[in-house]
Amino acid sequence: MHKSQTNSARTRNIIKRGIVATTALAAVAGAAAPGIAVAASAGAVAAAVGIGTTDTQRVDAAAVVRLDPTPDVLLLSDHDFIHALWQKARDGGQGFENVRLAAEDAMVSESAEDHVRFITTGIHEAYELDKQREKAKADAERAARETKTQALIAVGIPNSPDLLALSDDNFIRAMMKHEASGPEVRDAAAKALAGGADDWAMFIANGAREAHQRDVANELKELEQKNREEAERRKELAARKNAAALFGITPSEAVLSLGDDNFIRELLRAASGDQGTELYAAAQKAVLSSSPADWKQFIHTGAEEAYKRDDEARRKKIADANRKRALQLQAAAEKTGMNPNLVAVAKKALAGSDEDVARFLKEDSQYRAKRQSFQPANAKLAGFRIRQSDVDGGEAFIAPVDAKDKQTDREDATWVVVPALANQPGCYSFESARKPGYYLAQKDRRVRMSADDNSTQFRKDATWCARKGLTGSGMSFESAGQSGRWLRQYWGDLYTADKSGKNRYDAEKDFAQDATWKIAGPLAR
Repeated sequence: MHKSQTNSARTRNIIKRGIVATTALAAVAGAAAPGIAVAASAGAVAAAVGIGTTDTQRVDAAAVVRLDPTPDVLLLSDHDFIHALWQKARDGGQGFENVRLAAEDAMVSESAEDHVRFITTGIHEAYELDKQREKAKADAERAARETKTQALIAVGIPNSPDLLALSDDNFIRAMMKHEASGPEVRDAAAKALAGGADDWAMFIANGAREAHQRDVANELKELEQKNREEAERRKELAARKNAAALFGITPSEAVLSLGDDNFIRELLRAASGDQGTELYAAAQKAVLSSSPADWKQFIHTGAEEAYKRDDEARRKKIADANRKRALQLQAAAEKTGMNPNLVAVAKKALAGSDEDVARFLKEDSQYRAKRQSFQPANAKLAGFRIRQSDVDGGEAFIAPVDAKDKQTDREDATWVVVPALANQPGCYSFESARKPGYYLAQKDRRVRMSADDNSTQFRKDATWCARKGLTGSGMSFESAGQSGRWLRQYWGDLYTADKSGKNRYDAEKDFAQDATWKIAGPLAR
């Protein structure tokens, strides 16, 4: 068998014959009765349709995401009401990220208590985390603008909103091209650009200023050989400009000509809004001293040292918040068991650098981390995965695909595990990694990859409810669009089937084995 030909109908027939041969050799032992599992799931659905919350509690919850609590909304079951909250949180963007994730966690649960808990307290707790996160984000953005301002002032480049709005790498390019930048600044900028985001941030926060100081030192060294007194004057002037830059101030000639103590007082006056910083505290301590040596030490070295302590504290605060968020995402994924790849990616990021964690938290990175592949639980079919192909009109089947196959084949065998389109607890939808917006769905009991048409029926047909594997291990997936029917491979093709014998794919033989799956790592990452 040639894997490169698995898209053709002829090759799929070969695969089917191979599957029949291998499954005929496998003994089916200890298979759980599908009828029992169906009864259990029906009971769970029945339990989930009740209302255990008051109108007041619902109105309060709706206010968090600005959902209009119309009479129709207030009559929804607790679970469906959470889904309405989730939709508003999702549409609200990153400002409601914790609310959205908490809602997804609640929707997955089949416990009425979990639904009530989310509506009454969970959504409010999650929103508090979102507010804290938004504040931290705003603080970080403000600090980033201030850091860019300080770099510009230190080097002697006029400040402008257009410059501050540039991305870090483009900001560095603009600095490098400016005539005020000396050789050391340009060289440091080029080295930073050759690196990554961490290098860019370090250049803006400290590298540009330090490189400019080297440029100044080189100039003073040349000048000192000709005019020592003028060199000392310029050295003092450079130190004052640098200290002022750390406060985000472009000092006037009058300010630069003040005595050391009054110069520091002027910096404190201009920086009255930053009283909680190490920089402000160090300036206060210096100006309260009666020793001229303390004033000079602050201007020449103390301000720089204090600023770097502030910068390190800011970075740690952001990094700690990011790690806390990544741990929350990891815990939520571990709880469901449906996104082991997300768990693995989160753990890898958390074991790495702060920048690794920041990259993981980006929305597109999280979405990509939800990719998984699905393998038959039957050990005789190791290497086979659920896939689709354009040649077969999107029909889903199992075929041998591995990491050595071409990218398109690997993408066809990779699915993004997302919350159920049909809004059912304990259920999920499987979105194509190859074609976003297309999902693994059943139609007339044949399973294929189809585009979401936003209809209620499609969303049911593209929803799969996760249950313990019918063989006692692995996972089995009951169709929300065909209640009582399960995702089954039969002769290599995928159907929603039961073991009634009504259709050929409803054969009782090997039913539990054929309807049990393993969630595997994604072939296309």
